Amino acid sequence: MSKIAIIGGGIVGLSAAYAIQQKMPGAEITVIEKENRWAAHQTGNNSGVIHSGIYYKPGSLKARFAKEGGEALIAFSQKYGIRHERCGKVIVAVNERELPLLKNLYKRGLQNRLNVRMISREELQEREPYVNGLEAIHVKETGIIDYVQVCNTLAEILKEGGARLLLQTEVQQLHEDPAGIEITMNNRHETFDYAVNCAGLFSDRITKSAGILPDCKIVPFRGEYYKLRPEKRHFVQNLVYPVPNPNFPFLGVHLTRMVNGEVEVGPNAVLGFKREGYKKTDIDLGDLAEVLTYKGFWKLALKYWKEGLNEMARSYSKTAFLKSLNQLLPDVTEDDLIPASAGVRAQALRSDGTLIDDFFIINSKRSVHVCNAPSPAATACLPIGEEIASRLARLIAKSAHHQAV
Repeated sequence: MSKIAIIGGGIVGLSAAYAIQQKMPGAEITVIEKENRWAAHQTGNNSGVIHSGIYYKPGSLKARFAKEGGEALIAFSQKYGIRHERCGKVIVAVNERELPLLKNLYKRGLQNRLNVRMISREELQEREPYVNGLEAIHVKETGIIDYVQVCNTLAEILKEGGARLLLQTEVQQLHEDPAGIEITMNNRHETFDYAVNCAGLFSDRITKSAGILPDCKIVPFRGEYYKLRPEKRHFVQNLVYPVPNPNFPFLGVHLTRMVNGEVEVGPNAVLGFKREGYKKTDIDLGDLAEVLTYKGFWKLALKYWKEGLNEMARSYSKTAFLKSLNQLLPDVTEDDLIPASAGVRAQALRSDGTLIDDFFIINSKRSVHVCNAPSPAATACLPIGEEIASRLARLIAKSAHHQAV
């Protein structure tokens, strides 16, 4: 039976391994993670939202997998006792200019077969008494969950099923030839029949080392958060989002009640100077040079320079951050905001300056590479895992056919 390596111990890598174990029970599965715990980066530093898929283009993988993934994640959590709640959210128009955008978003929600409805200012006040808005969309499918607990549960299932789980093991290179995959990890070599690259912030480098050169590069965007002081958590009942700027590919400052009862506020979105840089002072000259010498970055920067400056202002000025927040939540003051941990989003960018908007998965003869899996990848983890397992099964079947011939 095939010997398969999965690179990356975030929620996508673990879900892929889980789906492969279900689909190919005899396979020898090895999950390789460089940190000393699962979900150490993107998965463990997000706000724990089960997304509905309302924002995504109808028919896209994001739209389909968010809807399917949310349902699958709820069922998985109920089965294994993982903390979660399908609490719903509101997307709020705070002025007349945003009302047409809100209506368009509502239509998209209907196209994506979601349980959405327009609500009046009066109903918004009933649901979220401290939130300012003219009208809103109520999205029933949105929820909250503990994604780290999901990952730890997946790891336990994999272990019980006979998978080999390697923590503190860094993949340095992946070399593919017709006979197999040689992986260099912790300065030693091991050969596998097939490999799956779910390396997140480093997925493009793993893809490149395998000799595959798609037209994209990972650019890290740091998202910085605040939390509401405990005595002000009653300002937010569930989840509150602004109407997203159609000219900027991020959602804007929003409010999230988390499964532990805390209320998170944010994030902004600024260029990270290090792929795993969670602080403003984190700089890796190699990572930064790679971004600044990439023509796609400069094309993106020229297109969104105004929005980028606003994001930078919110990063370095609590007053500027609060000004954005007060449009939704007028009663919050600077003293109500406590700095919280940041996250880093791995966003694939093409050389023409366009951000890859959908999940982007490619494969060679012996490997599958997840080249772009930003939000809502955590929500969509189980169907993404099934997609990877299906692709891998086809590769194995094709290889077996060639050998038989």
